[in-house]
Amino acid sequence: MPSKKKTKIVATLGPATSKREVLKDMIDAGVDVFRINFSHANYDDVKERINIIRELNEELETNISILADLQGPKLRVGVMAGEVVVSPGDEITFVTGKPFEGNSEKVYMNYTAFPKDVKAGERILLDDGKLIFEVVETNGENEVRAKVVQGGPLKSKKGVNLPNTNISLPALTEKDIKDAIFAISQNVDWIALSFVRFSQDLIDLQNIIKEHSEHKIPIIAKIEKPEAVENIDKIVAYCDGLMVARGDLGVEVPAQEVPLIQKQLVLRAKKARIPVIIATQMMETMITSLTPTRAEVNDVANSVMDGADAVMLSGETSVGNYPVQVIQKMSSILQSVEGSELIHVPHDPPHIRTKRYITKSVCYHAAIMANEIKAKAISTLTNSGYTAFQISAWRPSAHILVFTSNRRILTQLNLLWGVKAFYYDRFVSTDETIEDVNSIACKKGFLDVGDMLISLAAMPIKDKGMVNTLRVTEIETCAF
Repeated sequence: MPSKKKTKIVATLGPATSKREVLKDMIDAGVDVFRINFSHANYDDVKERINIIRELNEELETNISILADLQGPKLRVGVMAGEVVVSPGDEITFVTGKPFEGNSEKVYMNYTAFPKDVKAGERILLDDGKLIFEVVETNGENEVRAKVVQGGPLKSKKGVNLPNTNISLPALTEKDIKDAIFAISQNVDWIALSFVRFSQDLIDLQNIIKEHSEHKIPIIAKIEKPEAVENIDKIVAYCDGLMVARGDLGVEVPAQEVPLIQKQLVLRAKKARIPVIIATQMMETMITSLTPTRAEVNDVANSVMDGADAVMLSGETSVGNYPVQVIQKMSSILQSVEGSELIHVPHDPPHIRTKRYITKSVCYHAAIMANEIKAKAISTLTNSGYTAFQISAWRPSAHILVFTSNRRILTQLNLLWGVKAFYYDRFVSTDETIEDVNSIACKKGFLDVGDMLISLAAMPIKDKGMVNTLRVTEIETCAF
């Protein structure tokens, strides 16, 4: 029987998921997308892992997707000489330039333009906001003097967040460009860009993809800066998906604002018909425990009820003790929540009359009709994947079965809510093609005798044009 879960699970690769058997068990447990975190990636290891995933896809007849996640401009302090503890009222100087061992008076900062960008009164957050400093003055060249607002242990190489500062660093660092070119060479399915603030950040990455690949690789914008939330309409116009990266977002904006921002971003993604991933600390306890907390279970369930396409695991699968069990647990939460009548997805019909208006309208009405007639599945033939994005965003209760002769998009579509993609390359007459598709759906366990099916197609089929036809069938035989 096919998996009943429609919300997708993104699992981060790492030392805990280096063995083929573990990856296979994770796929069996319900993983849909593997994420490569380029903050901690060795190219040889990544190549090996990608090869294993693709071999498993062939062996298991799955379409597990690969997401390359670029690090972005990661600000850090340097190495500390021994244990350093700072207290409220203390003053400390952040120094750029040549690295040195820090102490309670001076600490190295890896961000060269820091003294130029920062202004007196702005805040410096360290170690996920555990330490808070306020800028007293900057010399504009290489030193920034700050006083401690919230103290504690000042540890080596901890991350720095500057919530009030207009940072001059681009979202794509030299390391990111190198990592992106490598990821493109490996034909990854999606690329995520960290610390996106403006649409230009995405345009820069699109240009790199165009230069190094004949194919379009869709981009996910990671929302983790207040500027990104403010500029969300422009960002959505240039990306193919969103990730609510609640870790850095919860440091950059007050933590209590993150739940509503999460809901706002999910709604914005749904309106744009692009997928949205909820990330960070979803099942954090399961790094070391076999049981998640009640709050974590609620968090995963609420993300589904908000309308997320996918939920993401980071440390739980990259370094955790129970990478397979956490997937099993997450799958069971998703399946128990997804069918609830308490979930309301806004069903505004498409109204912008673009050249794809007919296709959008057909997809919209297919989703609405599927719910009305209780259809078991909606099947669509696609060459670009466009109809899959559209139907998925309307959240029908039916399975979304996508048939394509374009192998490139088979794995890409695995990130989309409710979508199951199959390779199909016999484009003959409409009747024959729909019969073929029905028998594949029966064979895979999605349809049975008496079930209703909605089939979408572009007529004439051999032209592979835009979807313009909706057909309803009652399955009379499931012979295959």
